[in-house]
Amino acid sequence: MSNPRNGDTKPPCLPRNGLVKIPTQPNGLGSASITKGTPAVKNRLCQPSSVPAILSPALAHRSDLPIPSLASPLSLATLAGVSSSPGASLVGLNTSEGSEQPSPERLPGSPSERQLAVDEKILNRLFWYFSACEKCVLAQVCKAWRRVLYQPKFWVGLTPVLHTKELYNILPSGEKEFVSLQGFAIRGFDGFCLVGVSDLDICEFIDNYPLSKKGVKSMSLKRSTITDAGLEVMLEQMQGVVRLELSGCNDFTEAGLWSSLNARITALSVSDCINVADDAIAAISQLLPNLTELNLQAYHVTDTALAYFTAKQGYTTHTLRLNSCWEITNHGVVNMVHSLPNLSVLSLSGCSKVTDDGVELVAENLRKLRSLDLSWCPRITDMALEYIACDLHKLEELVLDRCVRITDTGLSYLSTMSSLRSLYLRWCCQVQDFGLKHLLSMGSLRLLSLAGCPLLTTTGLSGLVQLQELEELELTNCPGATPELFKYFSQHLPCCMVIE
Repeated sequence: MSNPRNGDTKPPCLPRNGLVKIPTQPNGLGSASITKGTPAVKNRLCQPSSVPAILSPALAHRSDLPIPSLASPLSLATLAGVSSSPGASLVGLNTSEGSEQPSPERLPGSPSERQLAVDEKILNRLFWYFSACEKCVLAQVCKAWRRVLYQPKFWVGLTPVLHTKELYNILPSGEKEFVSLQGFAIRGFDGFCLVGVSDLDICEFIDNYPLSKKGVKSMSLKRSTITDAGLEVMLEQMQGVVRLELSGCNDFTEAGLWSSLNARITALSVSDCINVADDAIAAISQLLPNLTELNLQAYHVTDTALAYFTAKQGYTTHTLRLNSCWEITNHGVVNMVHSLPNLSVLSLSGCSKVTDDGVELVAENLRKLRSLDLSWCPRITDMALEYIACDLHKLEELVLDRCVRITDTGLSYLSTMSSLRSLYLRWCCQVQDFGLKHLLSMGSLRLLSLAGCPLLTTTGLSGLVQLQELEELELTNCPGATPELFKYFSQHLPCCMVIE
């Protein structure tokens, strides 16, 4: 632990694009990051801050916290007598060896305060109030805090992201040594994202992570050089993996999928992998009978592939995302709605050949849909919105970003949808103030995005204060959104997060 410079503590880690950056490790682990949830959740999860206070004034007076003796906030430096530097180790347990950490007896303050600072019952409740970024810092204050924070319950839903260079230490002899992953194992991480790894790196990870054989449920490989052989070894050795993501991996082929995929996988994501085409879908359909979720971005998949799914998958698969599958047309939509009739989540984002007729097929046959994404489908018009409003009575989320032919008439159709909670209209360049009036009757709306809509004025936007149940409103790059309007919203929509 190093002392703060000039009496100030610098932010130990800064969130970037929803990722928590973990400072450089003395053991060579370098920087890692942790992700959680949707982009909106990630941005709210990790806010930049200096070393946080243990109790804010608001928390100090919370009746449900068993801390009656604290009337004012105590900072980490006050309790621990030290502050974490940007170079402090945050990942492995063994990184603190050789560094002197304060014991409870050496903490400053009265005996009652010292006892309070290491009371595990209190800490177990208190640490829930901190973000993942802050927990990484708090774990370095003392061994008692780390022992509490390294419980798996504080890290549920978080995924460590490790790059190739962070997996090895360079020894004085110049040889590479795989890093210790014991700190991850103690916290019980059951999912990892490995970036830029090779077949050998994956084998080393399997050999060195204690939970790899049975305890890892989710694996994500990004921009990696994994081959058919590496993919086969990974899925053969890691028997617990049920969720698999392959993104930007251009060295495996469709033959590798045929030899590697097994029936235990229930969720599969494949994107930006140049060797994926129709035959890959055939492998997925025949080898994954228990598939519940498929996310696919493949430029060479055609309509034929969407007819491959089996009757079993038609019953189990509830989520299908076809992103930027440029060759998919309305004929492919016909095959899809007959093969997968139980979908509740469907994305056709970037499927630019799909028209209103394709949306009509979706609306008539997939009545269980709760989320539909038609963003970047330039052929979609108001007629498609009429089909949606008439037939999809359970729909809760509708994404229409960059559907440039949507007008106020289409919004009038959507206004009849009593179940719709989230509506995205980013860069719908024909939407005007008159169209917004149709939305004012939608009392179920909780999230509305109008980012980049150029024709909306301050007057039209101000009417949105009638949506008193609104929780999130996005007005980024909206010319009608003025400072005065945001002030107006803060007064009349106090419970709504307005994104400027």
